[in-house]
Order: sequence, then C-alpha cells, then structure tokens
Amino acid sequence: MAMMRLRREDPRVVGSFRLHRRLGAGGMGVVYLGSDKRGQRVALKVIRPDLAEDQEFRSRFAREVSAARRIRGGCTARLVAADLEADRPWFATQYVPGPSLHDKVAEEGPLTAAEVAAVGAALSEGLVAVHEAGVVHRDLKPSNILLSPKGPRIIDFGIAWATGASTLTHVGTAVGSPGFLAPEQVRGAAVTPATDVFALGATLAYAATGDSPFGHGSSEVMLYRVVHEEPKLHGVPDALAPLVRACLAKDPDERPSTLQLSLRLKEIAARETQGLTDVRPSDRRGEVDRPSGRLAQQYAEQRTVRRPQGPGTPPPRSNGSRPGSRPTPAQRGTSTRSGGRPAPRSGAGRPAPRTTGTGRRPANPRLLRQRIFVFVVVTLLVALGIAAAQGCQGPARGMDDGRVRKDVRPEQSYAPLTGDLMAEQYRSELDRHG
Repeated sequence: MAMMRLRREDPRVVGSFRLHRRLGAGGMGVVYLGSDKRGQRVALKVIRPDLAEDQEFRSRFAREVSAARRIRGGCTARLVAADLEADRPWFATQYVPGPSLHDKVAEEGPLTAAEVAAVGAALSEGLVAVHEAGVVHRDLKPSNILLSPKGPRIIDFGIAWATGASTLTHVGTAVGSPGFLAPEQVRGAAVTPATDVFALGATLAYAATGDSPFGHGSSEVMLYRVVHEEPKLHGVPDALAPLVRACLAKDPDERPSTLQLSLRLKEIAARETQGLTDVRPSDRRGEVDRPSGRLAQQYAEQRTVRRPQGPGTPPPRSNGSRPGSRPTPAQRGTSTRSGGRPAPRSGAGRPAPRTTGTGRRPANPRLLRQRIFVFVVVTLLVALGIAAAQGCQGPARGMDDGRVRKDVRPEQSYAPLTGDLMAEQYRSELDRHG
C-alpha cells in the first residue's frame, strides 16, 4: 500500500495513536498509518471535517464500526479501537501490509488462473464469516482487497448494512462502485449475500483480465450495462469462466452461495497448481537442454573431466572426426557413465584418449600384453637360433668359461669341448663320410 507524508492539515495524534503516514482517502474520510505506545501499527480512519456534522454520515460511520465488531474471521482486518462521539469520529483496525488487488494487477498485470482461484477461495471463505454475522459488504471491489503475506483481507465496511436493507442513500442514488454493483443495488432492491457474490465475480474477472467485465464509461453507462448487458469475459481462463459467469447472473437466486464458491475455487486452485507443477520447465531440463544428433558427441567430450597439462604438452587427440562431419553409428550409439564420462568401447567411434599429468597417453593393457608376447616369442626364437648355431660350429673363442650349456633339447648336458674331444669328433666325422 502506497504511503504519503502527512499534510499540514492532517492531525498528528488521534486518541492514543500517533499518526505517521497517509494511506489513502475515500468518500468518508482519510486513512492514516498510526501506532500505539506498544508499537502496534494500525490503519486509522477519520471522518472528513465537512462530514462530521452530517448525521447521515455519522450513522454510516457507526454502521462500519458495528459491522467490524460483529465479524469474526481471518479474512478481515480486526477492529482495535473506535470513538464515535468525537468531533471527528474515527476507528482503528489492524494494519494489513501489502498492496491492494487493484494496484497489484495495475502494476504487474493479470494473475494466473491458479492465483485467481486461490484469492477467490480465500475471499469466499471470508465472506462466509461476514454473512454469518448478518452483514453484507455492498462495496466489494479490487481496491478494498489487500494482499497481505498471510492472504487476502477485506477492508472498508463503510457502506456495509444489515441483510435486507435498501441500497439507496437518496432517491435514485445507488451506493457503491459502478462496474462492481449488483443489478439489485442499481434498482434499489434489498441486498442479500448474493449481492457480494456478484461483486466477487466482477472482482475475479478483473484479477484475471485486468479490466472490468462491463468495460469503461460514465457511471450511468456502467450501471446500465450491469442491469441490461451480459458481462464480457474474454481473457478469463476456461477453468474459471463458467463459475465467474454464474456469479454475474442477473437474478440473485441463480448465483452460487459463498460456501459453494469457496469449495469450488479451492478445487480449481488445486487442479491448476498441480497442472503448473506437472509442466514446470525445470523438471525436464535434462531432456530439453541436452543436445542430440551431431552435437551429442561434442556435448559428451565437453563434459569429460580434463586434468591439467604441463607446459609444452600437446593436447589430447580427438577421435579422428573432423569438425562438422557426420557421426558414425558407433558415435551415435555412445553411452555415458555417471558423471558425463563416455564409456570406453572399441571401433572407430572410440572416444579420444585422455592424457596423464606428464603428457603421455596411458598404456592400453591389451596392446601392452600383445607387445610383451611378441617380444618373448622373438627372444626365444633368437636364443634357439644362436644355440643351434653354436651346437654345429662349436663355441666361440673366449666363450668357454667351464659352465654347463644347454642345447635346444631340454634336460641334456654336454661336457666342455676340449682339444681332444674336438679331434675325436673330427675323426669320427671323416670315418662316417669317407
């Protein structure tokens, strides 16, 4: 609620309350922000000086105080104190922080279907308590609804009247705000709780569209539309339109009761809130934002954990695909582990190898086993060839160290080839060949 500085003509103290700011002004008087000695903040309404001498306005003010005392409910501002016999009668209610519904919509735009239904359900429940006290508000409109942190609150019972009273202050003059008055108020018929239901329907339509269901114009034009024309509900959500239209029925008997409204609006609010939760974008962020197709491989590579490299270390090589090339089937079928790391796999679609802290790629265990096996086989073949050659040609000079040598055949030992043995073998070879 907007606050203004006190003007020169404004009082500074009223009763036991010190006034701090102006909260607004209406047809009956000015509303101030005040506080008592304990620091409790109140909204204090004082009748204008030119109306304080008018007995009709004094009576009207007394009705507001009487209505506020009779209502017991969490949707209205609690009466704190009043003085109806003062030169300028006043009364103080509990201060409700928060903007009015009119200001909220004017500054931020129409409310969502779930918000409209929630506000309407709370207001309907509050009107149940008002009507049970035998009071009809008669001027329910967006500017008389405050949106506090604890929920909406109904204020300004200045023209509230007992059930069944006439709505005319003077002959041919309707009391209330054009565009939110019920047809029976315009005609001067008796008011009932259905009168507030009509005003609530017009208020919900304003909250959903930002405009009155009967448009704009002079008071006479607006009152004529209320009585003779159907409301324009373009822009009202489909979930709320049938119920709002029922509230704006010309015949009071065709309008739903405040209790029915409260139950129905609670159901709509729950359903609309659940619908918003089901389609909340953040719930499907992983499916919507994750790239697919050619960008999937780049997405996986970007999410791969990279370790810091030393200076002069070449960057890791990619999987061989050129920028902009179409991924292979193996690349498209890549699965990732938890944490975004691509799972290892063979084939052309294998992800790029990671580098170690020294800049070298880690050894492939399978390739390392293959190399060791080839190395062992080649070494054995070379050793066997050398052994076979030595067995046929004899030992090389300087190689005879007296150790036992092994031929290619296992578990067979030979004595060292001394000079006598060599001569004997030579003679045996000559006899065999010659």
